[in-house]
Formats: sequence, structure tokens, C-alpha cells
Amino acid sequence: MNIAATEPKLSAPTEHYPVALVPRINIGIFCDNQQTGETAQAASIDRRMARASVTIQLGGVAAAAQVYESEATPNVIVVESHGDRNKIMSELGQLAEVCQPNTKVVVIGHINDVILYRELMKNGVSEYLVAPISAPQLIETIAGLFSDPKSAPLGRIVAFVGSKGGVGSSTIAHNIGWAISQRLNIETVITDLDLSFGTASLNFNQDGGGGIFEALTQPDRVDGTLIERLMTKLGNKLSLLNGPGGIDKEFNIEAQSVETVLNVVRHSAPMIVVDVPNLWAPWVKHTLLNADDIIITATPELPSLRNAKNLVDMLKAGRPHDRQPRLILNQVGVPKRPEIPAAEFGKALGLSPSAIIPHDPQSFGLAQGNGQMVFEVAPKSKSAEIMFDLAETIAGTQKPVKTSRFALPGMLQRLPMMKKK
Repeated sequence: MNIAATEPKLSAPTEHYPVALVPRINIGIFCDNQQTGETAQAASIDRRMARASVTIQLGGVAAAAQVYESEATPNVIVVESHGDRNKIMSELGQLAEVCQPNTKVVVIGHINDVILYRELMKNGVSEYLVAPISAPQLIETIAGLFSDPKSAPLGRIVAFVGSKGGVGSSTIAHNIGWAISQRLNIETVITDLDLSFGTASLNFNQDGGGGIFEALTQPDRVDGTLIERLMTKLGNKLSLLNGPGGIDKEFNIEAQSVETVLNVVRHSAPMIVVDVPNLWAPWVKHTLLNADDIIITATPELPSLRNAKNLVDMLKAGRPHDRQPRLILNQVGVPKRPEIPAAEFGKALGLSPSAIIPHDPQSFGLAQGNGQMVFEVAPKSKSAEIMFDLAETIAGTQKPVKTSRFALPGMLQRLPMMKKK
């Protein structure tokens, strides 16, 4: 390990970049104070920890050593200590006596000590965090224990959903996906989950291949090779995974099937734009709750406001540690139509609109009729300008804000776990 590289590694908040879901594992967390216990409790109910079985107790390292004298150790043990370097190492020595070889240990300490860190790594501890920690930080740490450091970074899943039919969510999703890939040069996959009435193939002037349907009906076979075969290439940086676009079949979609497909797709590109249909079903809710970012498109009308409010309330409750959904007000300024002012609309939702797109039937109509994007048929229009600004915001080209976390660059190379003596 490079001794010169002794400064703490700073990690961005989880909301700014994708974090893999924690797998189906058992986790034992032993806190040394109430604050860490509350943080652990908040992390345990996060969407990314839904598969894991988590137990939380007070008592720190000593309590963990006592519990596992008579029980098998779980996949991960998280222990907290307020002690100094010598006390922590002594406590962990007792835990090592009862710890199984394949168990990973995360230590939460209250001293930022490089020598302690090196000793912990030497003894096989998987990670050392300096308190106080946040729930997203704990989730990211546990998920990182089971990720392959050699694999490519996960792509970000950005879900677009309309507050009601006809608000233009799909059209905006397709234009944003196009802009991110063609203007920002970021490889992007547009996934159309509306199997019966999806418009992605029409908007891009493609024959409906129905690739997403084939993937959803056989999730056990889904891998990178199959997804690559099912996608339609629309250029060097843009691919389309769309539905069959017909009503001759009845679709019974399972939430886990959608999750499986999207988890494979997110390994194929940095940006995954998901066009979520305007319907309510368990798989739609599951997809929205587990997306990295959510864009709600609404028009400035009362029914759209009501539905958007319901969506926002549900998402805020189900995603307490994620970025709030973004709001797009579309088709603003329709002649003779009474409209809710943007400020009042946003205030009712507790969100400021990320974009307000004017009523522009000429640009959008021409693009739709030609099977092109607004950027292609009306590149200097106000609508194109606003959507490009939104594309830049969604792509996150700015550097994320940093938060404190103690770790060194060598942490990606996980050392074997401490074994029974």
C-alpha cells in the first residue's frame, strides 16, 4: 500500500450517481450510540437494501463478539467503536475469534487515524468509516463490498413518466436521450416500456422490433449479449430498446422482470433513459422507486397537478435518501386555455420546475411527422434550447459535491476477511 496516499478519500452523495442494489445477504449492525443506530435503521429501510436481512443492536464490537459466540456470523458485520487505536484492535481481536472466514467486517470509528486504517486493512477488515456517517454512505459501502472493481461503472437509470396521458413525457424523454447521446456524446440507451402504445419507434422512424418484450418474457436468459442483440442502433452513441407496439397480445409484466432487464441494460451504457407508460401497476411503481432519477412531465392543469402531487408524495416517501423527482411543465401557453401558473404548480408539489417548455405545435408536430427530434427540425427553437439545458442537467456534467469518508485508493482491492484464530 502506498504510504504517501494517506489522505481520506472523499465520496459523493449517493443521490448524484448510481449505487448497486445490496444483494440478498444477512447484515448484523452493532452500534455504539443512538445516532449511528438511527442512521443504520434509516439505511435498512432504503430501497437499495430491500433484499438484505438486517439486524441492528447497540453494544458495539463487544456485543457482536458475544452474539456470535453462539450464532453463525452473517455475510456482513458492521461494528462501531468509540475507542482509540489500541482498544479498537483489541476488540476486533475478540471478534475475529468467532468470525467465519467469508464474513466481511466494516468498522465505524470516531478517529481519523491513518495508522489505524492500515492496521485494520492488514488484518482483513473490509472498510473503515469515520463517524458520523449517513445512511446513503452506509448503503454505498455495503453495496461496494460485493461489486467487481474491474467491471465498468453502472449506467444511470433516468425514468420519465407523465402525470397523465398526452402531456408529452415520451416525446421529451426521446429528445433528451437524443441530446445526451448526440450533443453531449454520452452513450445512451432509450428503453420504451409501453409495450402496446409506445411511440419510440415512430419518433425515431424505426420498425417496431419488440426487443424489450422478448427480454421481459424470459428474464432468466437476459444477459449483455441478448440485450445487445435486441437493441436497435441509432448511431454510434444511441440505442433503442422498444416494445412491439401492438394490441394483439396481452402483457403480464412482473416487477422483478423489469428490474432484471434494466440492471443488465445499465451495464451497457452510462445513461439509460426509461420511458415509463402512463398507467399504474405494481411494476410501474417498482420501476419508479428504483430509478436513479425521475422526471415527471405535467401540463399546467388541475388533473395533471393532482396526479403529479400523488406521484411526488409517493416518491418522496419511498425514496427518502434519493434526489427529489424533477418536474417539467410542458405545453405552457396554449391559447385560450386557463392554466395554473408555474410558481403555484411547483409550490403545490414542493418542487421548482426544472424546465418550462412552451406550447410549440409547429416544432413538435414537424418532428413527429418526420420521425425526427426537435433538435433536428428546429434546432434554434426555444423548446430545443430548454430541452438541451435540461439534458445537460440530467447528464450531470458538473462535478459532484464531495462529502467526507475515510478510505484510501487501494480500498478497491479488497483484502481477505479476518479469519478465526
